[in-house]
Amino acid sequence: MKQIRLRKKLTQQQIADQCQISKSMLSKIENGQTAAAVATLSKISETLEVPLSWILDEEKEEELVLQRNNDRPSKVGDESMGYSYELLANRAHYSGIEPTIVHVTPKEFNKRTEGYTHSQDEFIFILEGSIILFYNGEKHLMEQGDSAYFQGHKPHLFMPVNQHEEAKVLTLFIDRE
Repeated sequence: MKQIRLRKKLTQQQIADQCQISKSMLSKIENGQTAAAVATLSKISETLEVPLSWILDEEKEEELVLQRNNDRPSKVGDESMGYSYELLANRAHYSGIEPTIVHVTPKEFNKRTEGYTHSQDEFIFILEGSIILFYNGEKHLMEQGDSAYFQGHKPHLFMPVNQHEEAKVLTLFIDRE
């Protein structure tokens, strides 16, 4: 992220102002000292004019991306944010789609109550467990096998149903053009 910002000759303050975060927060994100919400990372990627996958995964994009389960990078995120995630493939440059597994934090650890927004549309499929999808002021119970497609610019949040177990949600972020 820092390399992209420097290549574009932008200061931390310029990026922070456009993303409505503090310069200190941006510095911590760039230096790996804190995890950031996907919505924040999405705003940073928009400001830098690069796909979100470049921010989430610093490996170069390739035509074919094979990722074995045991070779996939570990989860990124902070349980108190309400989730962590695994980037499944870096394909946005080719398709505009970023596949991710979101691990929804169990109720006992989840502190997040405000919804997220971002520029991409989002498709979700519940792989394991159950969530309550808060979308644009409404609650929707979603269980294993359920799916939804929605506009990311409207406030949304995945809330766990189970007190002690996480839910796993396959999420596709889809660039709108």
